[in-house]
Order: sequence, then structure tokens, then C-alpha cells
Amino acid sequence: MENRFSIKDFFFFLALFILLIVLLTTMYMIDRQWQKLAGMETALREQSLDIRKLRENYTRLQRRLDSGELAVNTAGAAPSSPSDSAFKSAFERSLEVSRRPDYAEGDWRVQAFASPLKTMTPLVSSDVYASTVQGFVLESLLVRDPQTLEWRGLLAKSWSVSDDGLTFTFQMRPEARFSDGQPLTAEDVAFTYAFIMNPVIKAPRERAYYEKIASVEATGPHEVVFHFKEPYFNSLSLAGGMSILAKHFYGRYLKDPEAFNQSKGLLFGSGPYRVVDPENWTPDKGSVELERDPRYWGPVQPSFDRLVWRFIENETARLTSYRNGEIDVYGAQPREYKRNLLKDKRLMAKSLNFEYLPPTAGYRYIGWNEQRQGKPTRFADKRVRQAMTWLTDKQRIVDEIMLGYGEPAVGPFSPKTKQHAPELKPRKPSLEKAKALLKAAGYEDRDGDGVLEDAQGKPFEFDLVYPQGNEQYTTLALFLKDSYARAGIKMNPRPTEWSVMLDLLDKKDFEAISLGWSGGLESDPYQIFHSDQAKNNGDNFVNYKNPKLDKLIEKARAEVDEEKRMPLWREVERILYEDQPYTFLTRGKSLVLVDKRMHNVEVLLTGLNISETPIGWYVPAKLQKYQ
Repeated sequence: MENRFSIKDFFFFLALFILLIVLLTTMYMIDRQWQKLAGMETALREQSLDIRKLRENYTRLQRRLDSGELAVNTAGAAPSSPSDSAFKSAFERSLEVSRRPDYAEGDWRVQAFASPLKTMTPLVSSDVYASTVQGFVLESLLVRDPQTLEWRGLLAKSWSVSDDGLTFTFQMRPEARFSDGQPLTAEDVAFTYAFIMNPVIKAPRERAYYEKIASVEATGPHEVVFHFKEPYFNSLSLAGGMSILAKHFYGRYLKDPEAFNQSKGLLFGSGPYRVVDPENWTPDKGSVELERDPRYWGPVQPSFDRLVWRFIENETARLTSYRNGEIDVYGAQPREYKRNLLKDKRLMAKSLNFEYLPPTAGYRYIGWNEQRQGKPTRFADKRVRQAMTWLTDKQRIVDEIMLGYGEPAVGPFSPKTKQHAPELKPRKPSLEKAKALLKAAGYEDRDGDGVLEDAQGKPFEFDLVYPQGNEQYTTLALFLKDSYARAGIKMNPRPTEWSVMLDLLDKKDFEAISLGWSGGLESDPYQIFHSDQAKNNGDNFVNYKNPKLDKLIEKARAEVDEEKRMPLWREVERILYEDQPYTFLTRGKSLVLVDKRMHNVEVLLTGLNISETPIGWYVPAKLQKYQ
């Protein structure tokens, strides 16, 4: 049977041919659209660079005008008001770095956190890791220059103080923007204060700090005024250092405060970096990532395309990640640093290494909880707390556990600051003095088993909570266990996951805990040791109360004259030295390795400049490895 090409076949192939043409045309058009989009993206990027260069040129020109290097003919002009150039900009150091011949934008900086974040929502979070991340996203009116410690204007271009020291007026930069492009105004500053002080918001720690402020008033779009209830030595820091929250972003949670209080990742601000999704980050992601904010309002753009913090709880795993180039920074423990890392030629060849103990270094301590579940504990007796300190050989901890990379601590104030009472020295260990104090408090070995018992025959036994996965804390706990056993005290080491520790602290549900506090050039001990802060979720989680100390802290905080204030702080330290609510253990040096890809890595008065923004560290173009 002969096959013939029919009319029906003709139309079928014609339709097929037309369909093919349509498909090819569609693909071509889509390709053209993608090309156009890519071209638009390139054009926008180029325009952004042009605008940035114009802003930088404007800034340079303005600085030359302010310095008098360029003269401007102002004949016939009205008298000018005092120039804002008298107030130094927070961007000066970044501008200088950006002009270096090898400076380049781009690449990632990858670090590791030793434990996962429970939350990175501002105010709700309470750990240093969350604070580190927030520092790149949120901004304040003022910042400290890390090299000189002078105040520099960030969101504020100038400020003034009333004669009585109770009113602080800030003139804000009109160009400041949040990461979505909306202007940052005085209304956002006033909102931030009101949001913090609202009792439905879970911010007890911040409310304790800001209770000295009577009101914050937006007196214009770019003028905000802080009114203080009474003189306070740290008023400028309090007002200028407040991290500003966006009213249009956080204001919605006033209708549903519990959604804010229980949130994990509500982080949005005006800083040089931003969270890609500022509402939906969760701890199970295993890391925190920030990207460069393409709308950043400052005169210079941030150096890195991305900042990454990975959660790596195991120390060996963190070191392996650093060796393999998977993270760029490694904080070493003294034992591994001195005995292994410094001798590892291959590792040191790729690393910059730093050893430093700045005046702002904090301290490690053991906190003795004086009240648990509404009942006094054995540590409510001052003699017991004193005995525990007499049993603690701090110098041996420095020499044998820290291998000399530190110093014994005697109180909350660094010996390098004026707050410290110089006559106070670390107690040298004395088993005899400890036993005498414990006997006076009612503890003796009543049955000859080598363990102390109270009057009811209950043995002196307690748990010491400390962060798990940290070699130094683990070694310290075993050292303390042996030290206490010599006096007949049984201590049970209890390594604990970080999120669980935070819950224990909030509930004050522990017997003893070992942690650390960060320091400052002039620390305010109110939040940690004042009786008022033993309430709710304050940081006096050991329930320590001393009315005499409370009055001294209040008096010192209200004294603006430094010469009169410092003797008050020294008396505060003397009382803490006597009462021992903490056994103040040590102040340790930071031992840090940094990949040599990183440039402009410096140790300044505040420590390593790892958190300096918008430009601190950078990677020259030829050394960059992330796109």
C-alpha cells in the first residue's frame, strides 16, 4: 500500500514548524530579557559606584573646607553657626583605610561561635555572641574611637550638653537610612527608648541601664533631646550608645509583644550589614550570615560582601576548620597555643598571631547563688563564700591552666583602671582559714568520712555549672573539685549547653556557676551587684544584697566629678572583696590567630579591631577567595 503525503499531514508539519519558531523566538526573547536585566544590574552597580565616589569626593572636600585647607569667599554672607567639624566623624578611620593602595571591597570573613545563638533579637538576647552580630546591623548616635577612645559621631553629627548636665541634644545626620531605604530620624530614637522602657517588652537589663533617663524627645526631624532625671557619670555613653531600632519595623510588635519576646531572629537596622531575611532567622540554620547593605548610607561602603559565623562547639573541630581555611579567625586556649600552635610552622606561616590584655578585658568568676527557689542556700552565709575563695589558688590557675597568659582577679574592676583599689591583692590560698570559717558557719566532719556536714548532718555537696565544650572551663572545674575536696567539700562538675545555661540564669536555678563578664574603661556594677537587679531577669542572678553597697553604687553613679567618683568605686570594690558574692578568678589574655588574607588587623585600646565598621579588616583583591 502506497503512503501519500496528504493535506492533513501538511498542516500538521506546518503547525509543528510554527510551534518551533514560537519556541525559538520565546527563548531568544527570554535570553534578551536576561541580558537586559544583567545590563540594568551592571548599570545600577556602576551608578552606585559613581554616587559613592561623588559622596567620597564631597566628604573629602568638606573635610578640606572644615580644616581650612580650602578657602571659601563668604563676603557678604550671614555669620555662620559653629561648624560640625568640631565633632569628629566615626568614618575617619574607615576613610583612611579605603585610600590604601591595596584596599579592595569584596570577599567574606568567616568566623566561628563556640555555641549556637538562642536568639539574636535585640533586647531579648543576652549573650556576647548575639551582641557581636547586632553590632554590625544596628547603629548608635555615637561610638568610641578604638584607638583614642574619644567619642565620635555616627548617626549624630554634633551634640551639646546643658550646664546642669541633665540635657543632651543631638543633631543627627539627615542622610542616615535603614537597610530598606527609609530615613532614620529623631522619631526612631525616641521610639527606641519608649520601646525599651515599655514593661510588656522583655528588656529588663536595658531598662535597668536606661532608668536614669526621664524622657527622650524628638524636637525636629533630625534633632533629639535626652532629659536625665539626675546627674549620671555615664550619661553621654548611655544616650549616645543606644542602638537605634526602626519604628516602622519594630513598632508593629507593640500590638503583639509576646511575638517579639519569643522571637529568634528579628534583626533590622541602619548598619553596614544586614540580615537577608530580618524576620525569619532561626538557630537551627547552624550559622549566622550578614550581607553587605547595598543601600548603606555612610560615606564609605563596608569592606566585606558577607560576614559569616558558623556554630562549631567542639574546639578540635574549630581548629581543624581554621587549618583548612574554612574560618578566618581562631581563638586559642593557652595550653594548645603554647605547646602546639606556636610550634606548628605551617600553621604560623598562614597566620597573624596576637596576645593581648587590654584595660577593657573582663574577668572569669564563680558566682555563689544565695537564694534558690525562694529559700536561702548555704552560700547566703558570707563566711562560706569567703572560705570558698580561700580554697581557690588563683595564681596556680594562671600558671598551670592559663600557662601565664593572664593575671589573678580581685574584683570587677581592671587593675589598669582608676576604679580599682590598689591595696587589694588576690588572697593567697589558706586551708586553715577556710576550715575555720566553715566551722564558724556550722560545717564540720561529724562522722569521720572526710566530708563536711552541717548541723543537720547534711553533707556539703553542690553542683558547679559551666559551659560545655570549653577545655579551659573543664580543666578549671577539675582543679576546683580537687581544691575543695581538701577541705571536705564535694563539688560535682556540671558542663551545660549554652541555651540551657541561659534558662538557669533567668530562673536563678543553680547553686554555683562559672562564667565571665566583659569589662570597660569605667564599669557600672549596678546591673550585676545592686539589690534591685536580683528581681525579675536582672543580671544579679546570684541574689546578692547589701544595702551599704547599693547606696555607694547609687552615689557613685550620680557623681559626675571623676576625682570624687573614683574613691566611691574603690569603696565598692572593697565591699565586694569582703563579701565575695563572686570568687573573682582571673583576667585572661586573648590568644588569637588570624588568616593572613586579612589586612589592617590591629590591637588597639579596646582590643583587636575585629568589630570596627564599616571598614576595619579587608582582603586585597589578589587574595580574595569568595565571590
